[in-house]
Amino acid sequence: MGLLDGKRALIVGVASNRSIAWGIAKAMRREGAELAFTYQNERLRERVEEFAADCQSKITLPCEVASDDEIKAVFERLGEQWDGLDILVHSVAFAPREMLEGEYMDSVSREGFRLAHDVSSYSFAALGHAARPMMKGRNGAMLTLTYIGAVRAMPHYNVMGVAKASLEANMRYMAASLGPEGIRVNAISAGPIRTLAASGIKGLKDFLGHVEKTAPLRRNVTIDEVGNVAAFLCSNLASAVTGGITYVDCGYNVVGSAG
Repeated sequence: MGLLDGKRALIVGVASNRSIAWGIAKAMRREGAELAFTYQNERLRERVEEFAADCQSKITLPCEVASDDEIKAVFERLGEQWDGLDILVHSVAFAPREMLEGEYMDSVSREGFRLAHDVSSYSFAALGHAARPMMKGRNGAMLTLTYIGAVRAMPHYNVMGVAKASLEANMRYMAASLGPEGIRVNAISAGPIRTLAASGIKGLKDFLGHVEKTAPLRRNVTIDEVGNVAAFLCSNLASAVTGGITYVDCGYNVVGSAG
């Protein structure tokens, strides 16, 4: 019997087989969850449909998270196929590439700041608001992905770190608001992983090497390991866990220096 038998999960943010969202989807499917997926645009549609098929799912829905109309449509269409939703996974982040170069004060702009917060933080609340009716009375769970750059100034992470800090606060307020309805809201702060999104950050290779030498476990985390923790947090075994950030980074977050 799997941890998520009988549960239905919507995965938002799968872009490649190296993405954290894919690690989460695989783990949740392995643990018995029935899955649905969204894709950002037509360019990604076929790829996400293949991922869905690998998880024995035929539900793939278009969703540009910067559009309230598209978010609304996702849950309208999902409601035509499912009578309820147990899990919402938000694995979406974006900042203009030029915002991730050089020093923060040299690169940040009003529009880049707004866009990073809209896509990376507000979209979680927007999706949560739209998912709320389908999750009513099901003791559901919402999960988002953050990064240590939310609480520490990291080279080249710049405005994305500020947006992730917003996301973490957003998660806590969502947990407080939805808790009385039995809906739990949590975040995973994963260590650096060579995903498509992370590839846009200068110096990633060097930082992966630094973490491997510095983290207590002396290695980097994998998408499968993040997926395992996600499955636990969204299962009934974590029924009293909400409003928290779980670090899945081989212990890197506890280290003060390379020693």
